[in-house]
Amino acid sequence: MAQKASVSSKRLTVDRLLSKLGIASRGTSQEWIRAGRVSINGRVVRDPATWVLWPKDAVSIDDQPIHDSAKRFLLFHKPKGVITTHSDEKGRKTIFDLLPSDLGYLHAVGRLDQATSGLLLLTNDSALSSFLTDPTYKVMRTYLVSVRGDFTEAQATEAVVGVVDGGERLQCHSVKIQKSSGRESHLEVVLIQGKNREIRRLFKALGHEVTRLRRIQYGPFKLEDLSPGTWREIPIEDVRKTLSGG
Repeated sequence: MAQKASVSSKRLTVDRLLSKLGIASRGTSQEWIRAGRVSINGRVVRDPATWVLWPKDAVSIDDQPIHDSAKRFLLFHKPKGVITTHSDEKGRKTIFDLLPSDLGYLHAVGRLDQATSGLLLLTNDSALSSFLTDPTYKVMRTYLVSVRGDFTEAQATEAVVGVVDGGERLQCHSVKIQKSSGRESHLEVVLIQGKNREIRRLFKALGHEVTRLRRIQYGPFKLEDLSPGTWREIPIEDVRKTLSGG
């Protein structure tokens, strides 16, 4: 996946530039620009869609020049009960309330819903997160899933074939039944794409309510012994080397 960076300037909108550099989310960048906090070549701009040539043009926030920030990559054990967004209009606790502010602006690679725990990847490298979430590359995500009732091998086959829900085809790459009884079944489920609440919706369509959902692996990265709410950083070059098979 590694690509050599071009030394030539790239044309993109100023809000997208701030997002791609990992300085702020697209939405926050737009707020800053409309508030007159951002200037290009010494001129204040208020339209987020203003074009900029980067890195040829000089861009500043509050008169402080911006630079391409160092790329970071974290493994984070998301606890159950927190959400993945940076802020929430309902005032719910987010993962960023649990992380040190001096990590800089990071975004989650994909999402885990509020009731789901486990491995969440965080980075400020937009190219890296695009690679990891692009269905074309079929990056596998592994989950431990508990469902109500006796889940059968026939249903496991059906989950791999897929079902249509809300106009979307939902399916697993694989399902392994670890334990099954009339009361509850424990499964290992692998996905190769991350549609909204895919596992919960898929198993509901098959007649089973998901009672526990935890992601234990995303591509080559594993949750292992990370405790809920804790994180571990991996040097960005090691991440790229791992993903390129080097």
